[in-house]
Amino acid sequence: MAITHSLARNETTNAVVSWGLLAVVILVAGASLLTNATAWGVFALIVVALVALPPVLTGDWKVMIPWPLAAFVTVPVAMRALGFAPELAGFVAVSGLALVAVVEINAFTAVVMSRRVAVVLAALTTLAFQSWWIVGQYYSDRWFATDLIQSQAELQWDLVAVAAVALVMGGFFLWYFDRVDHVGAWERPVVPEEDP
Repeated sequence: MAITHSLARNETTNAVVSWGLLAVVILVAGASLLTNATAWGVFALIVVALVALPPVLTGDWKVMIPWPLAAFVTVPVAMRALGFAPELAGFVAVSGLALVAVVEINAFTAVVMSRRVAVVLAALTTLAFQSWWIVGQYYSDRWFATDLIQSQAELQWDLVAVAAVALVMGGFFLWYFDRVDHVGAWERPVVPEEDP
């Protein structure tokens, strides 16, 4: 049974909440860059770019991902920047970024996938994003004399942990979106269908 709460069903409300959450990520990116947390600031800017991509490409500010998904990526980005559980927050943020990418591919392109396939794809995309993040940390250590990478064993455990977080969060979102009928769901597409 789908929940039809107005916060989930109203396209304008969804967009306003999502843009507000995106503003928080922009503030985190700016603060991170100003405090020499360059790698995390760049990551936050990537989150901003990916979340803002649909409205930029469509020219309609209301075409946004569901606000809970925006919150799912905003909260860990802010937590990591504030120093609350930075390892776990980083894993959840990378997983959230991958889930945003998969949701946008599914919702705003011709690609059609089941929700379970989307969860598995999000988990695999999370591993890819985490691998890119590791490469970024390596070059940050090399070019900016940071100390982000401690050991190879730590990197391997990071990949295991981020895969577990991705599967758990993907399962949670599978459960959540099966119960809440959001703007952008199959029954209520955000982008109007073209007349044949």
